[in-house]
Formats: sequence, C-alpha cells, structure tokens
Amino acid sequence: MKKVSFAEFGGPDVLHLIDAAEPHPGPGRIRIAVRAAGVNPVDWRIREGQFRDLAPITLPTGVGQDASGVVDEIGEDVEGVQIGDHVFGEGSNTYAEFAVLSAWAPMPQNLTFAEAAGYPSVMETALRILDQVGVRPGQTLLTIGASGGVGSAVLQIARDRGITVIGTAGAANQDYLRGLGALATTYDEGWVERVRRLGHVDAALDLAGSGVIGALVELTGDPRKVVSIADPDAPRLGAHFSNLAGSMPRALAQTVDLIARGGLHIPIAKSYTLADAAVAHIDSQAGHTRGRRVILV
Repeated sequence: MKKVSFAEFGGPDVLHLIDAAEPHPGPGRIRIAVRAAGVNPVDWRIREGQFRDLAPITLPTGVGQDASGVVDEIGEDVEGVQIGDHVFGEGSNTYAEFAVLSAWAPMPQNLTFAEAAGYPSVMETALRILDQVGVRPGQTLLTIGASGGVGSAVLQIARDRGITVIGTAGAANQDYLRGLGALATTYDEGWVERVRRLGHVDAALDLAGSGVIGALVELTGDPRKVVSIADPDAPRLGAHFSNLAGSMPRALAQTVDLIARGGLHIPIAKSYTLADAAVAHIDSQAGHTRGRRVILV
C-alpha cells in the first residue's frame, strides 16, 4: 500500500510517500480502507520531534491518527461492526491506504468521508479542555484562535451547553465566528481591551500559542481558569497545558449526537492528496484556518 512516512525528525521535507506492508488489526481493533485522514497540529509536532522526550517513537514511522473509511478487516473480540461499514475514528499511521483504528463509531449518514475524518481529535480536544477549564452554563469563555477545527468545536459545544464565547481570529474570520454564535474580535493590537468591552471573562482557552497566557490570567483573574493546548510554557504562569488525550469513544459518541441534533458542523478548509502531505503540514503550521484540513485517499 501507499503510506506517508518519515525516517528523521524535521521539517515537512522529511515526509515521503512510500510503499509499505499493509497493517492488520489485533484484538479489539479494526482495519479500514482509508477514504480520508484528518490533518491535525499534533501530526506536525510529532514530525518535528516536539514530543520525543514525552513519548519516544521508533523511526521510521507513519503519520496521522484520525481517519474515515470502510471496514475491511475485524480483529478478535470486536462486536457491533461488520465488513463494509462506514466508520470514522482514531488509530495510527492514517495517512495511508489502509489503517488500523483503536476507537471508532458509525459515520453519520449526512457526512462525507472527508467531513467525518476531521472530527475525532478535534472533538476529543475540545471536550477535554472545556472540562479542564471548568466553565459552566451562564458563564463566559474566551477562546484565542477560535476559527480552526478545535475552536470551531469549542464554540458549538459551548453554545449547546449555554456558555457564552468570546472568540479571537483574523479579520477574514469574524463573520465565521459570529455565525457559530460567538462574540468576535481580532487578535491584533488592542485585543485585550476589545475583549474587556465584550464582557467579563470567567475562563479562557489558548488554542494558538501566541504568547497570550499572561493576558489571559489577567482577564480571568485566576490562572487555574486558563488552559492552553499550544503553549507548553503555560504552567510557568500557573495555567494548565493540556496535552494528554481523554476518551475518544466519548468524543465520537458526542460528535454523532451533536451532528444528529444539528448542533455541530465544521467546514473543510482544504483537502490534499497523500502525495501533498508536506503541503498540508505547511498550511497547518501557518494557521489562520477556518475549520479543518483533510487528506483524501
């Protein structure tokens, strides 16, 4: 099969499309013929070696953890799924023609494979950090970098829970944030004062990693009410850096539920081929995304 792989840590140029042996599922796993794979910031952070001290990996290795596709092999002790089912979920080395999934759910019927592939990690992250920051119905949450995949999920989950969200994004994405129910402002000079004018901030999420932790602590008045997924130095100011994944089955179940109730839709910003994985990473690192990026197989 064809698979995206890298043999050394580094920039996007270390990614190569190679011929590789097909994987097969062990107990409690399934294999899918991949139709689409989600592109997440964690993919290029792993490629750069940012997590090699926390979670050592053996090189060469594949890339990707989110995917959608058609079930074609089922491991032992797996129930409730059949060959030919359309599923989406989380696994390993998903930038490939075949991938093994460790968590999955039936694809909502109104989603394309491309749309479904972008949800798993985005929803797991959004649910996890909303729980960690402890924001409650009736309170106001500030979200920095709100127009990307995780931000889009946060806004819609918060709206469903009765939480007001103030979101920052580039000028081109202000109407997008408002369309998701957020109070929107840009992140350029003067953003702190503009946020203050929009309302009191009870809790804050940093999704961009742009050196804003100090300002978020000031706005909330409590570093324990600030969570970042993009700034590993956040704990130095008393804030929380969230990098340990929570329950993917829970995330997939809530994704299916919200979509069924019409409360969740995250657009695809751009799609790529396997051969263009390096370009997908370059674009992901550049930020300014509206929604998600996916690789079509």
